[in-house]
Amino acid sequence: MYVLDHPWLLMLLPAPLLVWWLLPPYREQTPAVRIPFFEDITKAAGIGPTEGSVVPRANLLQKIIAPVCWLLVLTALARPQFVEPPIEKTEPQRDLMLALDLSQSMDTRDFSDPQGNIEARVDAVKAVVADFVERRPHDRLGLIAFGDAPYPLVPFTMDHTTVRSMLTGALPGMAGPRTALGDAIGLSIKLFEESQAPDKVLVVLTDGNDTASKMPPDKAAEIAGQNNIRIHAIGIGDPNAEGEEKLDTAVLQKIASATGGRHFFGQDQQALADIYALLDSITPANQKTLSWRPRIELFHYPLGAAVLLVLSYHGLMWLLSIRAARTRKSEAEA
Repeated sequence: MYVLDHPWLLMLLPAPLLVWWLLPPYREQTPAVRIPFFEDITKAAGIGPTEGSVVPRANLLQKIIAPVCWLLVLTALARPQFVEPPIEKTEPQRDLMLALDLSQSMDTRDFSDPQGNIEARVDAVKAVVADFVERRPHDRLGLIAFGDAPYPLVPFTMDHTTVRSMLTGALPGMAGPRTALGDAIGLSIKLFEESQAPDKVLVVLTDGNDTASKMPPDKAAEIAGQNNIRIHAIGIGDPNAEGEEKLDTAVLQKIASATGGRHFFGQDQQALADIYALLDSITPANQKTLSWRPRIELFHYPLGAAVLLVLSYHGLMWLLSIRAARTRKSEAEA
């Protein structure tokens, strides 16, 4: 639609009439006769010189063009605009990082699917996490894989298709055989540094204890808490195993409690799906919708029309003056 940004300026429309009514007309002072012996003549005639004035009169064309130009100039000052339909942008208010353990032990086949079939841990994790990603359309998601060291697979993005694609291609052992849980949390903290989202969540999934980190997991969790990053820790390994394959549930509980998150333990694919469904419910959709309407400035159209009218008038007057001069010259020659 068309609008005026400063419509109150149209109240100045009758201003020229007020000026014409309140102020005296403009007078050009000029001598009645211009001769070098003017004073001698007046003395000889016994009269004294008096001051006269000429009041310019507007022609019909000026009387038409002047108010039209005034209206056009006022319209230009009022800034006419064309307001386009509103454009809405959804701005995510949560950045959610998924850190997945892809050590060699994730290839262990001890997980059962809802039909009772035994499958590898990594296959169950990928199926459940992909479904979780599908349910988070309004969050920016990131993906980290960790083993001997953490590796950022996908930075924070709204392109969830890429997240699912990278998740599908994840293989056990691709990040090394060991587990660097503390370093994975440290990398997540670094990736969150550029985040402007008010809500920052890290979901960590591991099936063993930390055997490769340079930074202890509890220290990394403490730093994460200082940076307002909430960590949910999920364990899917065997707490009764020995060595590197033993799931350290105490560390996972400490990580979660230090940041205000929660700790979970999943024994099969259905339990893991229930955990991610619970995470989906405790981190509800959080987004901000921004709306604005683009405005196209149109003031140059009335302003250009006013300038064109004035130039056309003066051009016409110039042509008429030339024509009149030629007519007088022809009459004089005749």
